[in-house]
Amino acid sequence: MAGFIDDDIVVDLATLPEISMASPTTTAKTALITGASSGIGRALAACFAADGWNIVLAARGVAKLETLAAELAARHGITATVIGADLSSAEGASALHAEVERRGIVVDALVANAGAGTYGDIRDGDLAKDVAMIQLNTTSVVVLTRLVLAGLIARRGKILVTASTAAFQPCPHMAIYAATKAFVLSFCEALAEEISDTGVTVTALCPGPTATGFFDAAEMNASALVKGKRLPSSESVAAVGYRAMLKGRRVVVPGLMNNILVQSVRFTPRRVITRIVSIMARRV
Repeated sequence: MAGFIDDDIVVDLATLPEISMASPTTTAKTALITGASSGIGRALAACFAADGWNIVLAARGVAKLETLAAELAARHGITATVIGADLSSAEGASALHAEVERRGIVVDALVANAGAGTYGDIRDGDLAKDVAMIQLNTTSVVVLTRLVLAGLIARRGKILVTASTAAFQPCPHMAIYAATKAFVLSFCEALAEEISDTGVTVTALCPGPTATGFFDAAEMNASALVKGKRLPSSESVAAVGYRAMLKGRRVVVPGLMNNILVQSVRFTPRRVITRIVSIMARRV
């Protein structure tokens, strides 16, 4: 855990202004965005498009992507391409990269946002669903990153990966999900250091609970983490992540309270913090 604080951005979402893209900062660059059909991924796609990036949107929900692509292309005058991809399958990341190559698309930024979660105790879980989540949240991130990395280095590009505040400590009742996000955070920080001499930056976006469809899909609405809580919007979280990526920050945790909780882990015994999280994540 040591080392992330220096690169961390403390952002109070309550005071975050609307992201302004009146003067685009990019020229004909292309971002490949996974998990773009809803939530933070959809909001990230809007950030990139508003800033003049061409976008390649990848997810299983092609119909939603087509609607979003048409909307962003018309609004911002950019090129928006849709590619169907199932990154929870073993071949999904390789197939997506092959299709990007086949279409002659040059990627300047990879946004590995696709992810899923499960809620409940491991002993009661659906093993096949858990394995697919591991594939989606970790293996596909590594495979896709590795496949586009040489091109990104050639163009001094950017990588933005959606992790979670769950990455910073064990999380009972969502143990596998938290473990995948801990993997992602470690991977991003290590990769950022390995390629620090190339001009490519790697940013791990670590949001806390956010108003997306994630909790519906993970059947987590009964969790004390979210039940009755007012959660930050996908748009505010995406804006924080996009700005952090442009600045080349390695780790960003949106929200002052999220930062306090994340940093408190450094000073709390592991068993104690695990117990606290177990209480916070319990079903209510």
